Amino acid sequence: MTARWRNGLMLLVVILLVVLPLLFVNGDFGGADDAAEGAISEIDPGYKPWFKPLTELPAETESMLFALQAAIGAGVIGYTIGLLKGRQERQKPHDQKN
Repeated sequence: MTARWRNGLMLLVVILLVVLPLLFVNGDFGGADDAAEGAISEIDPGYKPWFKPLTELPAETESMLFALQAAIGAGVIGYTIGLLKGRQERQKPHDQKN
C-alpha cells in the first residue's frame, strides 16, 4: 500500500468519525452546567443559587471560549512534549560518545 492510499484511507476514516456520530446520534449536546441545573431544580424546586454570574454570555460565545481554552491547553501540552523530545534528541549524541 502506497503512502498516498494510506493517507487517503486515514482521511476517509477521520471524516467518517466526524460525520457518522452527527448523523446517528439524536439528542441535545448540552453541557454539564445545564444538566446540573436541571437536576438541582428537580431535587429542590425552591433552591436559590448563592452567587449570580457577572455576565450572561450567548451560547456561541461560551462555546468559543471553551474551544479557545482547549486549544491553548493543547498548545501548551504539544510545546512541552516537543521541548522534552528535543532535549532528549540533543542528549543522545553525548550519551553515545561515552
